[in-house]
Amino acid sequence: MTDSAGEFFETPPPPPAKELKQERAVRTRERVLAAAAQAFAAKGYPAVTILDVARASGMTKGAVYFHYENKDALAVAVVDMFHRRLSAVAESVEELRLPPVSAVAELLIRTASAFREETVLQAGARLQVERQLISAQLPVPYQAYTDLITGWLSSREQAGPGDLVPPATLAGVLVSAFFGAQHLSWVLNDRADLMERTLAIVRTVIPMAESDLRLCPSAPRRP
Repeated sequence: MTDSAGEFFETPPPPPAKELKQERAVRTRERVLAAAAQAFAAKGYPAVTILDVARASGMTKGAVYFHYENKDALAVAVVDMFHRRLSAVAESVEELRLPPVSAVAELLIRTASAFREETVLQAGARLQVERQLISAQLPVPYQAYTDLITGWLSSREQAGPGDLVPPATLAGVLVSAFFGAQHLSWVLNDRADLMERTLAIVRTVIPMAESDLRLCPSAPRRP
């Protein structure tokens, strides 16, 4: 084939069979994990079977077992996705370059919003609660999340009696309060009031949070 200048253009060769196979395997794993997350979020770890995941993903049980040796392996993979998603939310907040307390508030608000919409977060949180039923080691829950908040609070200039609380202590209280609130919101209201609960935590726990909330692009505005 030639163009108007007479130069030859060759049709690119198709990707190698091995590369295509790897791409299919990645897509298959993603489908299986998405189905597993949906099942764990809806039914809880004890009630989910490999057959449930296979049917929801449109795969055979053999195909699921090819990628994940058992239900424990699926749970570990979903929890890993859960923590990676939390990290992605945190990175999106870091890119805003907000003041420390505003960054903490924005992180909690964005996490609350994601919890209401994203199955992988709902599944990961439920699996953390059911971790004693899973015969596999899961990472310490919310450790990186807590460390990040501690770092942000540590960088804040001292400004008032509320700062007498050590940053690590305040971060631990915030994380415990938030993830406890999301659990209660899920059980009582299917997370419909999670944003309101999150804002109440920020305003109650963080000293002088109201002025910092005004800098948060995701915070609802008070009338």
